[in-house]
Amino acid sequence: MGSIRYDGLTTHFEDRLLAHLQIVIVQKLMRDEPFLMSWKDSMSAGDGRTAIWISPETPLTFKFLGSRVPEINKEWLQRLGESANATTGLVVTREDGKLAVAEATGNQYPGNLRAGRSA
Repeated sequence: MGSIRYDGLTTHFEDRLLAHLQIVIVQKLMRDEPFLMSWKDSMSAGDGRTAIWISPETPLTFKFLGSRVPEINKEWLQRLGESANATTGLVVTREDGKLAVAEATGNQYPGNLRAGRSA
């Protein structure tokens, strides 16, 4: 399970999904195109949805648990890319098209009203 760190938020995705996201996100940022990215939260993160605005001005880090580069599925990559270009933004989906579930951690969880609550 790898992670993407953006603006104080660390979100964990399976390495293969993260590799596909990295390609789509880097392509958008290389074109200087900010965009919305959203995913389904895990039960431990509240079972809701999270959306973040990604722009070239904010540092972004991809961390993979495994050392091997996963095989890239061009059809899946194309679907994610089309999603990133839509008005809904990049909706993170698994290879089968279902919503991907992610675990987010960090002190600066954007829009998180639960941040001050104790667990």
